[in-house]
Amino acid sequence: MSLLKRLDLSEMKFSLYFLGYEDTLTAPTERTVWTFGRPATIELTHNWVTESDPEFKGGNSEPREFGNTGVTVDDVHKACERFEQLGVEFVKKPNDGKMKNIAFIKDPDGYWIEIFNLKSIGTTTGNAA
Repeated sequence: MSLLKRLDLSEMKFSLYFLGYEDTLTAPTERTVWTFGRPATIELTHNWVTESDPEFKGGNSEPREFGNTGVTVDDVHKACERFEQLGVEFVKKPNDGKMKNIAFIKDPDGYWIEIFNLKSIGTTTGNAA
């Protein structure tokens, strides 16, 4: 397993690290869409300056050191409609906040799960590609 892609989102003060098994023969030079579309990829989120915070908690409560687990879906809005029907608690719906077409829900333990669409992730991450 190796680092496939790192995205630094300086305006939002966090970095994303994508780990997975890389086929070096088929890996393209532009790796953002390729990274998000790979099977069995692990996304790690580092929220900047949290490691020096004496109030470090390591969860989704403030300050949020650990980011979340991310899941790719074909249609974020349809997935969110289903989550609503199932009574899932939302942290962020697809049209809320700065990042559009991306949602965050809570698992039964309160951990955040990011829901996003591979086709729209480029517009969500902006120039970080």
